[in-house]
Order: sequence, then C-alpha cells, then structure tokens
Amino acid sequence: MTAAETAPAAPLRKFRFAAGGEGNPEEGGARKFIRLAQQAEDYGYDSFMIPDHLGPQVSPIAALGALAVATEKIRLGTAVLANGFRHPAILAKDAATIDVLSKGRLELGIGAGWMKEEFDKAGIAYDRPGLRIEKLDEALTILDVLLRGQECNFEGKHYQIRGLKGSPRPRQGPRPPLAVGGGGPKMLALAAKHADIVSVVPVTTAEGKLRLSGITMEKTVERVELIKQAAGARFADIELNWTITTIVITDDREKVAEMALAALDKGFPPNMDVDVQLSVEEILNSPYIAIGTFEEIADQVRAVRAQTGMSYVGVFPTQMDAFAPIITLLKGE
Repeated sequence: MTAAETAPAAPLRKFRFAAGGEGNPEEGGARKFIRLAQQAEDYGYDSFMIPDHLGPQVSPIAALGALAVATEKIRLGTAVLANGFRHPAILAKDAATIDVLSKGRLELGIGAGWMKEEFDKAGIAYDRPGLRIEKLDEALTILDVLLRGQECNFEGKHYQIRGLKGSPRPRQGPRPPLAVGGGGPKMLALAAKHADIVSVVPVTTAEGKLRLSGITMEKTVERVELIKQAAGARFADIELNWTITTIVITDDREKVAEMALAALDKGFPPNMDVDVQLSVEEILNSPYIAIGTFEEIADQVRAVRAQTGMSYVGVFPTQMDAFAPIITLLKGE
C-alpha cells in the first residue's frame, strides 16, 4: 500500500478541531484552566480535551464538571482516561452527570492506560498489555449500556455488573460518544469494535517513546486500513481523529524540516525513538507535523483528510494559539 491510496470508502466528513489543556504549571495552573477552555471556545475549536495523569494537572472528572457550567458551546471530553484508574460503573455515573450538566456536550475518551510509573507510584496494579486491553474491552461494553440509561447485567472476567441501571439519563442519545485511541493492531481493533471516535496515534516503544517510523503518511494509512478491516460495516459511522504534535509557522517549510531532521540526529526530542531515517518530504507530509504558512498548513490538513479520511484534528495546549488562524481557513469544509 502507498500513501497515495485513500483508506476510506465513505464520504469525507467535515473538519472538527480539538484543543486541550491540563491545568499544569506551564499553562498557568488550575486557576487559569477555565480561561484556557473559554479561549478555545472563542477561537472556534469544536472541543476541549483533558488528559488523565496523576502528575501536576487537574483531575479530568472534576474539571469537566467545572467546564460544563463555565462554557457554552464547545464540546468537552477526555483524551484519554486511563481505564485502570476507575471502575466503569463509577465512570458511567460521572460521565452521565457531566453530559447532563453540560447540556449534552460530552465526548468520553478512554484507553488502557500506558504510563506505568504513575500506576506504580499510586500503588495501582499495572497489568501486562493484553490484560489491560481485555479490561478495557469489558469496560467499554459496560459503559455502552449504562450510558444509554439502561440496566446492565454483565458477567465478565474482570467486571461483574448485576442489575445496575445507568443514571442520570445522559442528555445525548442514544448515549454520549465514546472515543478510543490506538496505534497497534490490538488497540485499533478494539477501538473499531466499540468507539464512535477513533484516535489514530503513532506506535510507541515499551518505554513509551514515539517511533519515528510511525509518523509517516504511509504508516498512518496502514493504521486506518486496520480500523476499516476491523470495523466492517460500521466503519462509515466512525469519526477518525489525529493530533498534530508540532506546529511551526514559517515561509520556508523545507529549511525547517531540514532543521528538524538535524535535531533528531542529535537526540532531540528525547521522547523519540529514531528507528528510521526520514526525508524532508516525509517530514512535510506527516499528519503529525505541520510546518509552513497558515495557508500551507491548511492545505496539508486537507491532504491528510483526502488520503486517510481523518477529519477530527487535535492540537496540544501550547499550540492552540498558533493553530487558531488555520481553523478560520478550514471551518465548514
């Protein structure tokens, strides 16, 4: 398969744009967190996402409750909750409550959990990958029922729910959308089975480093094809998301790409596993790197959607301001 092949058979979706925040010291702490979300709303972002870590950031569930009443239109979500931190029955109650308080604006993102250090520090068991995926599969099955306001009876290997009815009834019907991200085949298959929104992410190493080979357009198309094959008939109902990790506004794209490759050769950024040598063209075509003028980046985002079907674009908190003018160019397309 080549990157020139388009993965989806379904018509292309309109763009949506996600900002996010943690409320960490670099963002001004928890006190400025609400203003960050309000700024995203003012810029025209469609959603505001909160990650789930035990380090110096806000609690996502509590923060969503605050944002539900502090914002008006922007959708609110998690990117993503670590399943091992919460029992799905408790999470369903929290999520339903947030959906009601926000008048139907919740997007619930959940994953298997990947930061072993946090589990260890908290004294929470960090299972092998296969077991974490098994638990997430069961949790998503339970959430699907409870978030519809229905009675759940579930006898699984890891969770048992007996006669519990989901409440309060969420504002959205049939339930708030579920979002699951993944890079490897097992997680992508799980996401294809359960999720309304699938976040397509590059593969990481066992130590949590991002594999450079995974950021190319070719590898991204391959991951979308895995989702398509696993989802079958429901693929047309899945919205595909990706997050741009680096945004550089410049009128010399090639020079900046060359500088990025030189930095990789010197070991920067340290969280990157340089397992291949990429060309300038591969860097500039990567869905996860946006380099150029506002118009050039807008064209790049259009090209990503055309080749992969991914239409839901996320950016990191520190790059929310830089990307805002690009939203103006793409809004409504």
